[in-house]
Amino acid sequence: MRVAIAGAHGQIAQRLIKLLIARGDEVTGLVRNPAHVAEVEQLGTGAVVCDLEHAGIDAVSAALEGCDAAVFAAGAGPGSGADRKVTMDRDGAITLLEASVRAGVGRFVIVSSVGAENPPSDDEVFSVYLRAKAEADAAVKASDRAWTVVRPGRLTDEPGTGRVRIDVEPFRADVTRDDVAAVIAAVLAEPRSEGTVLYVNGGEQAIADALARAVS
Repeated sequence: MRVAIAGAHGQIAQRLIKLLIARGDEVTGLVRNPAHVAEVEQLGTGAVVCDLEHAGIDAVSAALEGCDAAVFAAGAGPGSGADRKVTMDRDGAITLLEASVRAGVGRFVIVSSVGAENPPSDDEVFSVYLRAKAEADAAVKASDRAWTVVRPGRLTDEPGTGRVRIDVEPFRADVTRDDVAAVIAAVLAEPRSEGTVLYVNGGEQAIADALARAVS
């Protein structure tokens, strides 16, 4: 499988790239900052400068040419304001989705967040973030792509355990970035996960077992 990953310099994305390369997939990493190209390429993948906040659909679809799947793992980041939550977490995801349609990329996975199922209506930055995620998720679910929405809880940098809980109903807990990346890799290889919203947090089941249980 050839997979394009938006936000390839991000923490989850870098972990995901390593997993996909290790199992023999081809990866194209999309990065906003040209200074990050070399670092992403060191992971064993190609890297393309593609700023989803400013690039047109033609440029983004060109970056996706020949890919089987696209993963939106980009984000404005914790230090950004409310405006960039909209332009990156919502509009950037929708741009990648529309470019995927144009480029004929059939599989689409978006990294979202617990809380996007019922986002607050106030003007706090995190509330704006959750609404941006909810609106991006809604666009993905309304598309004709073979989509999966992955909604992890609070992310930690502890070493991954390979054991998680995955559910189609909302629940909150902590989960390592290692394990989220491993779940996304598993989702990409599991056709039964298409058309599902999956909540992912730390748990007791091996990832393959937890995913099979959630999508059965």
